[in-house]
Amino acid sequence: MRDINEIMPKIPNMRWGALMNKMPTNERIDNMNKIFPPNGKWHTVFDESDQVFVDGKRVWKKDAKNWT
Repeated sequence: MRDINEIMPKIPNMRWGALMNKMPTNERIDNMNKIFPPNGKWHTVFDESDQVFVDGKRVWKKDAKNWT
């Protein structure tokens, strides 16, 4: 399997890029600005109802009250 950065185009002055399964909200983009470093790399983000996959890693959506 090829890395997404081998496939997607290089864009001058791009902080980071994301290939997503649905349109992000402004709040989601602000959140991703905090997560992804400004190195111009592409990331895959697949958002589902109870989990998010970022670059193949699963992140469960949990309410902060449920954290231990």
